Amino acid sequence: MNPLTSEILAGQRAAEDSDAPSEAPGGPSAIDEVAEQTITTTDDRTDDAHAVPFRDLGVSDTICQALEAEGIFKTFPIQALALPIALGGYDIIGQARTGTGKTLGFGIPLLQRLADGEPAAPKSPHALVVAPTRELAIQIADDLRMAGSGLGTRVLTLYGGRAYEPQIEALRAGVDVVVSTPGRLLDLVGQRHLELGHVQMLVLDEADKMLDLGFLPDVERILQLTPDSRQTMMFSATMPGEVVTLARRHLQRPTHVRAETQDAPAAVPQTQQHVFRTHQMDKIEILARLLQAEGRGLTMVFTQTKRAADQVAGALKTRGFAVAAVHGDLGQGQREQALRAFRAGKVDVLVATDVAARGLDVDDVTHVVNFECPDDEKTYLHRIGRTGRAGKDGVAVTFVDWRDMQRWKLIDTALNLGQAEPAETYSTSDHLYTELGIAREVTGTLPRALRSRAGLDAEAVEDIGETGGRGAPHGGRGGSGGGGRGRNRSRRDRGPGGDGHTTGSGGHDDTPRERKPRTRRRTRRGQEVGAEGATAASGAASAPAAADGQGPTAKAAEAGKGGAAGSGRTRRRRSRGGQSAAAHEGHAAATHEDHAASHDGQSSAAS
Repeated sequence: MNPLTSEILAGQRAAEDSDAPSEAPGGPSAIDEVAEQTITTTDDRTDDAHAVPFRDLGVSDTICQALEAEGIFKTFPIQALALPIALGGYDIIGQARTGTGKTLGFGIPLLQRLADGEPAAPKSPHALVVAPTRELAIQIADDLRMAGSGLGTRVLTLYGGRAYEPQIEALRAGVDVVVSTPGRLLDLVGQRHLELGHVQMLVLDEADKMLDLGFLPDVERILQLTPDSRQTMMFSATMPGEVVTLARRHLQRPTHVRAETQDAPAAVPQTQQHVFRTHQMDKIEILARLLQAEGRGLTMVFTQTKRAADQVAGALKTRGFAVAAVHGDLGQGQREQALRAFRAGKVDVLVATDVAARGLDVDDVTHVVNFECPDDEKTYLHRIGRTGRAGKDGVAVTFVDWRDMQRWKLIDTALNLGQAEPAETYSTSDHLYTELGIAREVTGTLPRALRSRAGLDAEAVEDIGETGGRGAPHGGRGGSGGGGRGRNRSRRDRGPGGDGHTTGSGGHDDTPRERKPRTRRRTRRGQEVGAEGATAASGAASAPAAADGQGPTAKAAEAGKGGAAGSGRTRRRRSRGGQSAAAHEGHAAATHEDHAASHDGQSSAAS
């Protein structure tokens, strides 16, 4: 198929508009249009006919100059097909393999249409991009900032794990484009910090992943909060039936753009795929040797669970490899730290769950390893799609345990890989070294002479004000982090005022402090007791009793004349059984004398 130019597609859309029926966008005609307006092309990257310069597709000079500064001059097939339609303001369903440039396929029209129009509300966002994962949202925002560097477009990324306050302040200052995950977006809308009533363009990226994560109800709500007159673009590598139903319900006569034919292989042709049947106890040994293959660059290792990711990362670290882990149990600051270190080359092995399998674009990833068999063919494609991107070569290796053979056969049949029965492989198998280019003298430990990476600790953890979760940079209860008041802290660890602050270089002040005298304040019946033992005012009711010497004040004064007179303090009256303590003691003394006298009389009679 010849490359499609903007004139051809503009004429095609004009003819469709003239023949379009008058039914509503959600009626039966819209369902038919999804099937009829489908444009496909082959995705042979060796054919230069599909590499169309961006300038030939009507892209503005400012955006072209920003792309050329990054070494991007020509389009990929999905971009050549989608740009003319999107620049015309029409709805699109874009489908292409992962790693084929879908981000610029919707990002360039979004930026150019914003630059050409006059916003009605300068502080409200006029373009919205919804992504399923935090990492993908960050990457999309970075690509938009790169392409729109000469336009001054204000791009804001919203996602969970970060503090609300900086995001709210940025929204109040005004933004042009919001790139967000569904959860945080709806949170800010519910708090009335974000208004979607002025959105002119809406992009749903990796729509099938949103389906897998259960985000479709949230996406439905977001679509309902935006104006009906918006332009909607939906991009993904696969299109399940639920996603197509969503498109039929909310898109207005969309054009379904496919960057490959129906019988084209689902994986990128530049990626070499190897499958080995391995034993669970021998996987680490095989992986350690694979990471010493000739020409290996950055490598991503995928596991099924978060616990397995930590275990694999720990095992590789003890063997001398510079490794980092990314999964959902880590705090957002630690996840971003690991990705920054991986992109910068401070670590060359990234062990991750499927949270990093969607849309994550890192240059020079040469190898992808499925440490555990994926769940289905879609997960397999997205995992191995982290390598062989933008026309580069890559290597994908999959370890299949005996218990996973049935699942792997389903994946092999769905993708027509021709490897339904992988070879039984151990860390000593000759074909492992031959197929992957591993030197025969390699062992399971990286030699010290080759440990040149700075490591994860060389990348600082950014304080992003995390809202919770494991791995937060601040110390918790009883922890050793930052200034918190743990339950094991002694009184000496606190400052002079007992406020939890410490002094000195070591965090403690061992200087003895002078003990302050304690002042006591005694009260009786709500009134302060004086030094003479009388109250400041006894009240009218107790005045007669005090005059007769029977009131409590008088009795207290008498008691004060006794043993407590020298102390200067008034003794309180004690009572037992309703009688005063003095009367009770007198009665006890008299009884004791009577018993003594009786005892003496009995003794005399006996003698």
